[in-house]
Amino acid sequence: MSTENRTITFGQEEEEFYYDRIYRTKPFERNNHYHGTYEIYYLISGERNYFIKEKLYAIHAGDLILINKFDVHKTSGANHPEHERVVINFSDSFLGKGHPLLPSGLLNMFDQDMPLIRLTSSEQALVVHILDKMAHEIQHRSAAYEHMLRVLLLELLLITNRLSRLTVLPEDNAVNPLHQKITDVVKYIHLHYADKITLQQLSATFYISPFYLSRIFKEITGFTIINYLNLIRIREAQRLLIETELKIIDIAVQIGFESLTHFDRTFKKIMKMTASKYRKLNT
Repeated sequence: MSTENRTITFGQEEEEFYYDRIYRTKPFERNNHYHGTYEIYYLISGERNYFIKEKLYAIHAGDLILINKFDVHKTSGANHPEHERVVINFSDSFLGKGHPLLPSGLLNMFDQDMPLIRLTSSEQALVVHILDKMAHEIQHRSAAYEHMLRVLLLELLLITNRLSRLTVLPEDNAVNPLHQKITDVVKYIHLHYADKITLQQLSATFYISPFYLSRIFKEITGFTIINYLNLIRIREAQRLLIETELKIIDIAVQIGFESLTHFDRTFKKIMKMTASKYRKLNT
């Protein structure tokens, strides 16, 4: 693909289908976030660091990343800022439930412990060919191009599903002791987010000084501890707002907030809307 066509955007990441291809030469760091859509991330060139749910991964050109709905993730720079990547987001409804060409359990691969697939040269060529065809459909918008995007996405998912079954952890992504320690802290937060968690408590539990734990947690994950804790709590609040009829004040207490005021302020800061508005829009 020519240089002038290396920036292509279509849709929004929280909508049914989103395609974003961009080439960067300057440092770029995506904010910590999650969304209610599946994400496929393909690194065309360069190197990046990717924090996903509980772990940090060093990714290289030719790596394919699968991110499940509501999994917290964040990209950041590695050795050199220059890189090119494609991000695709899609909803459960985009491919159509019950479609005869959609195999049962196809999307289960997004729920695997290992989100990184390291592709061979021939596999990279196959994936890039599909991504380029998507870009062509988006740019030219010929008759029924949205249907073609569905077909191409399904083809990409079927190929990725085959490759994910063969995935092994790349040697250079082996977890070092420091990363393992922070992974353990993150897992602890995931299990105990509804409890009162403080920096001092985590420090005592994991035998790391508060200052060092705070600094290393931010360095590895891109989050402060309190920001990560709040993000996990609000993610659970979203689920409860949609799936239950619990009162908002009861949800706030259940996920660990000591006051409704604090919950309201935190929810609005993260979601850019109130909890009551979020419930109305999603139920």
